[in-house]
Amino acid sequence: MNKQHSNIAVLKKFDPMNKTVMTEILAKDFIWHFINPELPDIQGDYLGAEGLVNFFKTMAGQTDGTFKVNPLSITPIGDEFVVVHVKDTMTLNGKQMKVDAIVVWHIVDEKIKEAWDIPALHTATVVE
Repeated sequence: MNKQHSNIAVLKKFDPMNKTVMTEILAKDFIWHFINPELPDIQGDYLGAEGLVNFFKTMAGQTDGTFKVNPLSITPIGDEFVVVHVKDTMTLNGKQMKVDAIVVWHIVDEKIKEAWDIPALHTATVVE
């Protein structure tokens, strides 16, 4: 029987709207990097659990509450990194969209220290 990688177990607890859980799994100096030049008002770094919650609240506001993350795969890389492929769905500027993205998670001692959220900008799909 294969044992689940400990960093995947940490990510399975991830719930940005649950402050108690976020305090438990995020490092005190946690940084969320959102890389998307198509959304300059949102692109940037978000610090700590509060910053992460603010990022997701901002995304909800920009998408009229339709932003949803749909995980497709999760791959641990060595002892510190996990790469997650997701398909984000949302309505943005009146258009329903599907966007592939990867999130690279940096996890040390069962605490998430940093994450890079990187969407595929050139292949986003507008749903008709």
